[in-house]
Amino acid sequence: MPRSVNAVASRQRRKKILKMARGYFGARSKVYTVAKNTLEKALKYAYRDRKAKKRAFRSLWIARINAAARQNGISYSRLIHQLSKNDVQLNRKVLADLAMNHPDTFASLVNSVK
Repeated sequence: MPRSVNAVASRQRRKKILKMARGYFGARSKVYTVAKNTLEKALKYAYRDRKAKKRAFRSLWIARINAAARQNGISYSRLIHQLSKNDVQLNRKVLADLAMNHPDTFASLVNSVK
């Protein structure tokens, strides 16, 4: 009985990896085993950094809110505390946008919760 190898599925699997590794330098885009290792690592980084991106943006928003709040005579922590105490349901992303693009609105918000 002849040996069954299922070359179609094997080739598809290798082609999929090599297609995803397109644009990598040298053997990383040409040699299957090297491409597979590089791609594994790249996908790990991509997964990790999707989480890190959220943290980075949150810290950026906090820095912007803090800077704008201090210009209006209040610290970031006091502002956030006052907002939660007065039941103002604005997240940090929106507050940072107000602080950057609409400083008058942000100032009136700060004055309303002071």
